[in-house]
Amino acid sequence: MSRHEKDAPPDSFDCEGQPTERLVEMFVRMTQENRIRLGQTPAERAVFRKLHGVAHGHFEILPGVDRKLRTGIFAQDRLEAWVRFSSDTSPTLPDLGSTLGVGIKLFGVAGSNGLGESGTTADFILQNFPRFFVQDAKAMCEFTYAGVVLKDYPGYLKQHPATQAVLDAMTAPQGSVLTSTYWAILPFKLGKEVVKYRLEPETAPQNVPDDADDYLATDLATRLARDGYRFRFMIQRRTHPSTMPLDRAMDDWSEKQSPFVQIATLVLPRQDIGERGQADYGQSLSFNIWRTPPENAPSEASSIAVVRKAVYAAGAAARHRANGQPLKDLPEPRPVAPKPKAPDEGIVKAVIYPPIGIARVGSSPDGYFIGPEVTEPPAQDKGFYRDAQGRLKRQAARFRIYGVNAEGHIIRELSVPKSGAKVRWTVQLANTKAAWYGFQLALDIPEASSAPPTTLRNAAVADRSRLAITPATQSVQGAKARPKRFDGTFMDLEVHLGEIRTDECGRLVVLGGHGVSRSCDGTYAITFANNEGWHDDVSDGPVTAEVVLDGKPLEVVPAWVVVAPPNYGPQRKSVRTMWDLMRDVAIRAGTLAAPARPSFTHDILPLFQRLAGLQWVNAGFAAGFGWKGMFDFTDPEVLARLGDSGPAEREYRHAVANQFRNFARDSWSPTPWPWLYGDAMNIPPAQTPRQYTALTDTQLAMLQQWALGEFVADHDPNRKPPATLAEVPLPEQGDMLTRAALEFCLADAFHPGCEMTWPMRQATMYLQPFRLAHQLPGWKEPNLGEVITLDSITLANGPLTGQPPGGLTRWMAVPWQADSASCRSGYDTTYDPYVPSFWPARVPNEVLTEENYRIVMDTKKPLAERRAAFANRAAWINPLGSTSYTDQINNMIQHFDHLGVVEARKGPTDTDAFPAVIEVEDQHKPIQDVIPPEARVRRRGTATGSSVGVHHREAPSAAKVDVRGIEKVRRFPGGLRR
Repeated sequence: MSRHEKDAPPDSFDCEGQPTERLVEMFVRMTQENRIRLGQTPAERAVFRKLHGVAHGHFEILPGVDRKLRTGIFAQDRLEAWVRFSSDTSPTLPDLGSTLGVGIKLFGVAGSNGLGESGTTADFILQNFPRFFVQDAKAMCEFTYAGVVLKDYPGYLKQHPATQAVLDAMTAPQGSVLTSTYWAILPFKLGKEVVKYRLEPETAPQNVPDDADDYLATDLATRLARDGYRFRFMIQRRTHPSTMPLDRAMDDWSEKQSPFVQIATLVLPRQDIGERGQADYGQSLSFNIWRTPPENAPSEASSIAVVRKAVYAAGAAARHRANGQPLKDLPEPRPVAPKPKAPDEGIVKAVIYPPIGIARVGSSPDGYFIGPEVTEPPAQDKGFYRDAQGRLKRQAARFRIYGVNAEGHIIRELSVPKSGAKVRWTVQLANTKAAWYGFQLALDIPEASSAPPTTLRNAAVADRSRLAITPATQSVQGAKARPKRFDGTFMDLEVHLGEIRTDECGRLVVLGGHGVSRSCDGTYAITFANNEGWHDDVSDGPVTAEVVLDGKPLEVVPAWVVVAPPNYGPQRKSVRTMWDLMRDVAIRAGTLAAPARPSFTHDILPLFQRLAGLQWVNAGFAAGFGWKGMFDFTDPEVLARLGDSGPAEREYRHAVANQFRNFARDSWSPTPWPWLYGDAMNIPPAQTPRQYTALTDTQLAMLQQWALGEFVADHDPNRKPPATLAEVPLPEQGDMLTRAALEFCLADAFHPGCEMTWPMRQATMYLQPFRLAHQLPGWKEPNLGEVITLDSITLANGPLTGQPPGGLTRWMAVPWQADSASCRSGYDTTYDPYVPSFWPARVPNEVLTEENYRIVMDTKKPLAERRAAFANRAAWINPLGSTSYTDQINNMIQHFDHLGVVEARKGPTDTDAFPAVIEVEDQHKPIQDVIPPEARVRRRGTATGSSVGVHHREAPSAAKVDVRGIEKVRRFPGGLRR
């Protein structure tokens, strides 16, 4: 018996007389329904199971088509279409080596069809090869029997080399489903004629080798998000019946005898195929070549066409039944995203923006500036941040009120003249740090149980109200309203927390204190966060308003203001900002949608820009990510590679994405990015991944999408971001104000932090994304006792719900200067003297001095000397002196404005050896120790560490003071509990 005879089905399995019944049995009952019985969910098609994407479009019949051909489908002018791109393989298998298929469902073709249905749809099914792999239904049955029943496809193919050759050629192109050509293979009627169909792209094929498992889906989504695509729908007439058989599917029809000619165009407009429900809709569609008007039906002479009719129908019925879906096609297509309609102009309420405004203290009595109102503000001129006497200006938070419609869309600003609205602003500021609990460690991490207990500050003071600075509420209205002050007391000491006023347009301007921190009993600060008897003048509180429009009061959505320490790096952002953190909180809470596909420009590029930007405030980041550094993210060629979604850069993207810390993967190694300390930082390093900082879950997820190429490739090296809010479209101004304020706030180590701390991770803190809940009228804070834990503060009416005035800043260090002066980099110099770091974006570590900048700019000096000066970074804390840690924090308290502000300056133009913009410390003013020698208590230990750069005629570097034993970095005196 020959091998061929052995592989042939027995007579009882009649492939010649019953090919349809046998193929239904093998494809549907033995294969598809068996998968369903084994738990396949959702149930899949029998063939072409791997979905690449579903797109909407339309099918246009060309004008001037021969009237004889304008029949059935082609009698229309334009039909709506949904198109399913897939491969004939398992959804879990790679794309390469699979056969591509495309199903086109047209809407608007009324009447009965070849399936005996009466509806409004018609289908085309095509694949990416012009010939089938067997000739007829009998051969198809025998082939399927060899694989499904005998499990011996290789044996069959060895005996049928022609089939093997076709199957080898029917593989997915190494490019795109949008640049591939497809054939319907079988003959179809077209009126009185018989034709074959071909779908060919107007875009030239772009074959790029790509071995990613799902590269076709990624490519399809990326391309259609960027551009629309068009296909020519072609027909080939059967002009020579003797050489153009109807039941030999492996035989080509000669294009010399009958060339393909275009009859229609399939248009796929630019779209987001990831729109919710679109893929599910495409999967629910069933396709059958017989679902077409009789005048366009497959030729009955094609035995494969005949069996396809039954097999596809049976498979669709099994799948829809298992998935609980009706089998009948809907008469209308799924609606596509509607074009934006004109907004409802009716204003139903008012909203204050930004939802959280950020003001900052400063030593200047009168000088102030408005905080960032766009995410990428232009650099200010030299000296902008100081007054004429060199004192630090305060940063003001400015608030606006927008009228919104019922959908919450901004209609117009109401806090300006001629808006038709009357506005009365009300603000309440408070500082309740000294009356609250001390900081030991963020209470929402497991390591908190290993830290010292979190106890009341100033526990010996019975009258807790004397510790809380709670000035009266103040209100202003109209344009250029005179300042209203927030004056309170702390242990009978008068304290000024700031004032409010309005600008020339009537917008609210909130200013904080002047950076005055004092002790009520004359003691000096001795630790970073919990100095007994001390107060400072940072604060926070609610911002509300009364708005009357057209004589009627409007509901007003309130906001909050936080008065924080100064920003010594005003152009810098940390890698994980407070906006990123609050976005992640909202996404995880289900109150904000995660982007289906991140934008490179707005979601991914900022990570690299921030890493590069930290070069101006930390020497380690300068070497790693700065100008000509190890990973120079300022290089346009590098940015172009990062922004390229193509497969050629996939492994590069993957390698870069894997550099970022992931708590689930990384232990306590300091190597992963970003090189920043975390919530559980300790010296010696704690054996926990929270020794260092990681990005948010949302940021990490977007990085993985980016690595795979599943992102919006919108990188534009010539993009010019808005320099002022006036350049932002009105409907987008609220979001811009929100992000601009919070992106310049830190969410690195909550230890405790700079502006806000760990409670911002709690979803219960928020009224809506980025907007804090306010305490309810008559709210009474529960008595939490002398010691708190996370369990004791997660009460329904506890401190992690609606906030009282002072509710955010009370968790922070007192005074803030002691914490800022304690935040260093490279505590463990055996690893690296400069990284990891605490908060370099706000509290710099190593900076370029004015003296070294002048050398860089001096064109008369040798280039080597200029390059050395550029690389030379000095310790930012040097003005604090090198006497002792205690002296340093007290010097900072008294003279925090002596520390430098890192400003942007122009770089040299005579050489390309330096960047076009260089950031320079504006001053380096030494502070004479404020603690008299007779009162000084020196800390034990010898000076260790090293200074950075050359310090011209200065005292020993402040960085040489050994701070490895201070309380800030000795968080686990009893060890880390396991």
